[in-house]
This record gives sequence, C-alpha cells and structure tokens, in this order.
Amino acid sequence: MYLYGQYCPVARAAEIIADRWTVLIVRELLADVSHFNELERGLPHISRALLVERLKRLERTGVLERRVLSHGKQTEYRLTAAGRELQKLIDTLGEWGARWSFGEPRPNELDPSLLMWWMRRRVALHSIPQRRTVIEFDFRSARKQRYWLVLDPTEVSVCLKHPGFDVDVTVSADIMALYRVWLGRATLAEALLSKQVQLEGSPADLRAFPRWFTWSPMADVVRAAMADRQRGGVAINQARHTTSA
Repeated sequence: MYLYGQYCPVARAAEIIADRWTVLIVRELLADVSHFNELERGLPHISRALLVERLKRLERTGVLERRVLSHGKQTEYRLTAAGRELQKLIDTLGEWGARWSFGEPRPNELDPSLLMWWMRRRVALHSIPQRRTVIEFDFRSARKQRYWLVLDPTEVSVCLKHPGFDVDVTVSADIMALYRVWLGRATLAEALLSKQVQLEGSPADLRAFPRWFTWSPMADVVRAAMADRQRGGVAINQARHTTSA
C-alpha cells in the first residue's frame, strides 16, 4: 500500500482503493462474486498472488470480510457496509468513463472467455425457457473459438467444450460486434441487421433470445453518454451553420 503522507480523506481513501486492480476487484464483489476462483475468472489478467494480496488488504482495511464455510473447505468474500458504499464510487467512475474515455474496444480488450463469463452473470432467469437451453457462440476470427452457455431454470454454466446436449440457438458473431452490443454501443437489432451477429434456432427461441440477457449494468450509462455526445455534436454543427449564415 502506498502511503501519501497527507492528512486528507481523499488521500486515505486512495491508499486503500487506488492501487492497480483494487477497483476492479471491488467491482466484482459488488456484482455478488464471492469466491476466489470466480473473482479470478472475472479478472483474467491478474496473478493469483496479487489477487490474494489485494483481498487481504481489503480485509485489513475493513472493506470486506472473509468467511470460511463448509468445515473450512470453502472461503467466501463479502463486502462490509464500508465496501458496499463503494457502489457509488464505481457508478460514478463508470459514468465518467462512459462520457469521457470510452471509445471503440481495443483489440487486446476483446476476450471472448471474459465476455461469456459476464453474460453468464446477466442471464435473465425469469425470462429463459423452463427447460435446459444450450446456446453455442461461434466467434469469427482467424483462430476458431466456440463457447457454450447452458441455461437451466436455476443455474447457468459456461462450457469451453461441447456440453453433450443438443444446441438450441447458435450465435455466430464478430467478437467486437457482440462486445459493442453487451456494453450498449449498439443494439442487438442493429448487429443482426448488419449481419455482424447472426442467430440460428427455432423461431420461438429466436424471438425470445433478446429477452434472455439483461446485458451489461453499464449499458444504459454508455447509451446515455453516446446520446449526450450526439446532441452536443448537433448543437455544435447548428452553431457553426448559424455563424456561417
């Protein structure tokens, strides 16, 4: 932990949460991710040693508490009241990022495994069929990549190999296009119209598919920021037109 040596609430807070990876760890904990392996899957580029160190620090500073379950065989991480209050900070950071620093995805940010993990967490269980439903994702790239989401009424699983069940819906997609849909930079309807995303399956499943996901919790913020920028651009163009006239 870097100590700033300043008697200031901002400095004290920054000492706890401003280190690399800490804010994203808090983001995951606020999304009700509570086990080490799940945290690691949501933060695929962090080392295990660094994740352990950051969790210990958050525990020491009162941001989270660690609970040992199942006779010592499983550990659960839960935010304290202080940790849950960080939701306001995460929301503000997300809104600021969407408004001022969120352009098109960089190639190294397009991780299909991470996208599948995020989508698993945002399946609308109340809207999916009351039967096992298998979605196959075929990402178009130089290296073929396929993933499967197995949707059961009470549980959703990500599979890296064919799960052995019949596939109900196949999603063939450009990975960038699906990320843009996930984050609210484009709608699923737009991606389907441009054929950057294509669906195959029964007519009933294809009609229902858009309701099976609630998409990213940041999607509404991203859409609002894009709309604000577009309105700002229109206002600037109108002002230029008036001046030139």
